[in-house]
Amino acid sequence: MKKAYYLLFFLLIFYGCDQKNTDKKVLRSSNGGLNHLLVVMDNAHWHGLVGDKLREILTEPVLGLPQPEPQFDASQITEKNMGSLLKASRNILILKKGEANSFDIQTELWASPQKVITIQGIDDKSLINNIQEHANKLVLTFKEADLSLIKQRISKDYHPTEAISTFKNLGFSLKIPSSFKKVEDDGEMVWYRSHINGGDSMELFAYSSPITPEFELMSDAVIVNRNAFGKKYVPGEAGGSYMITEEAYTPHIFQVEINGYKAFESRGKWEVKDMYMAGPFLNYTFIDDKNDRLVIVEGLTYAPATKKRDYMFELEAILKTMKID
Repeated sequence: MKKAYYLLFFLLIFYGCDQKNTDKKVLRSSNGGLNHLLVVMDNAHWHGLVGDKLREILTEPVLGLPQPEPQFDASQITEKNMGSLLKASRNILILKKGEANSFDIQTELWASPQKVITIQGIDDKSLINNIQEHANKLVLTFKEADLSLIKQRISKDYHPTEAISTFKNLGFSLKIPSSFKKVEDDGEMVWYRSHINGGDSMELFAYSSPITPEFELMSDAVIVNRNAFGKKYVPGEAGGSYMITEEAYTPHIFQVEINGYKAFESRGKWEVKDMYMAGPFLNYTFIDDKNDRLVIVEGLTYAPATKKRDYMFELEAILKTMKID
């Protein structure tokens, strides 16, 4: 009788473990380029007013780029044509009519990593209103998902922060991918570069500056610090030339919070004084009150004949790994 109880006990354990394994969902790896959305909606909506409102949001130009580039690239299919391969897309936006108006975000529904946003409306007007009402959340959800993907990749292969003299000396750090090579690291500033296409490149800078009370506007402080840094560290090929903030273009500046730190995000254009070289930059100026200083990290791209949106997006992900010790 005792043997029968033991046998029943082990059978129950085996069944429970087997049931857990059965319930566990194994997801395939997702696919898709950065800033790309798979839009699932019927053709009538895509080519009508609903599609017009959606494209207005998706194709809004990215701030700070020399030529207009849309926030997202989008591919549209109908729901009946959404096969197994397309369900593995990393960013999916589904729009359709339903019995109620709704906006839902799902994570890793068919693949990993993956974000699926479903917008429903009882009629065309409701769909348009729903798209407009949740436009910012829609954009932010997909942007943050792609930024997280880049950060995950960076975390697997980056220069050890303790090996960078400037980071050790100044008490802050970035995770700089190993694909970037050191240009300068003198204990006061760090400069890394990644060659992308021929002579094109992405550049990373990091340094600090005292907080100076004479600047009433942060935009003034950002431009003055950038120009002073460029004059000292980033010379042009012609004698006396150096990198400055483009004088004809005022940067877009926003107050943000990154990793718990207050900062100002600046998107604008750089140029080399007295030379025909220019491109976009992204600057984060962090306010380090404890040390009475500004911590400045910046990325810029030089790619005259190439679209720059995704390069600047990659730089944004790197800059957002900033930590102050």
